[in-house]
Amino acid sequence: MGQTARLIAALVILTAAVPAAAADFTLTVHHGGLTRTALVHAPAGAGGPRPVVLNLHGGGGNADSHRTWTRMDAAADRHGFVVVYPNGTGPMSGKLLVWNAGTCCGRAPAQDVDDVGFLLRALDALEQRVAIDRTRVYATGLSNGSMMAQRLAADAADRIAAVAPVASAMAIARFAPARAMPVMHFHSVDDPRALYGGGLGPPFPGTNSRVTHLAVEDSVRRWVAADGCPAEPQTWPAIMGADGHTATRLAWGPCRDGVEVVLWRLTGAGHVWPGAASYFPRLLGPPTTVIDANEEMWKFFERFARR
Repeated sequence: MGQTARLIAALVILTAAVPAAAADFTLTVHHGGLTRTALVHAPAGAGGPRPVVLNLHGGGGNADSHRTWTRMDAAADRHGFVVVYPNGTGPMSGKLLVWNAGTCCGRAPAQDVDDVGFLLRALDALEQRVAIDRTRVYATGLSNGSMMAQRLAADAADRIAAVAPVASAMAIARFAPARAMPVMHFHSVDDPRALYGGGLGPPFPGTNSRVTHLAVEDSVRRWVAADGCPAEPQTWPAIMGADGHTATRLAWGPCRDGVEVVLWRLTGAGHVWPGAASYFPRLLGPPTTVIDANEEMWKFFERFARR
């Protein structure tokens, strides 16, 4: 090998060994006649394809506030995954945004917004900026975002490796996932808005609009049946938090293709992201630290890759 070739080879090795710096940027994609955006946090570290977590805000929220509240950037830095916070659609730019999760919520289903298509397009755009592992793309979200994450997992099971909905049952009219889907659901029996037992929820703030919720355990059992899991779960002893809240883990498995369905059933907490700071407690109920949703869902996600 000549001297020039040796220098080039050494430069390639040195460049590959330099850890990538953390990156925060906004993806802009055009889909369905709309210009859509998503915030991205890619942690520092060695190069190579990274897992991706799509984290969807609740109804009336936006990517920026949801990013601040859930604090998933810190979990991404600890565990080396890319986190994407997409924006839904609404009447005002960046405000009062919602998702078309099926039967909910607001303008998005009424206008038949193609949010599944947007989220898949956002993943394609992300791949042009960051090396991602296409077999390890996961979805989560809060409230209306929880509904949307489940619709994405059901409608695009060929793109999503696992899903972790928080504080809302599914709202899918057509439910026929193409493959077995690992699911971890977080929900409090004391949630004042997305009612654990199902039924008509309270009006959205400042409106007369109300949503009928599917009972959480009925929603979870739809995944249990679709995944070919055992009919009855294994139940672990409840974890007791310092605030008197509890968290009980119920798990159905092993299911078809080695997947698992898990329900974290909380008490004492409101319509919240477990482990997150207080956010509108008068409206949403008390926050909880009995478990950390970011850590629990990542431990779950990293067990599964799409074949």
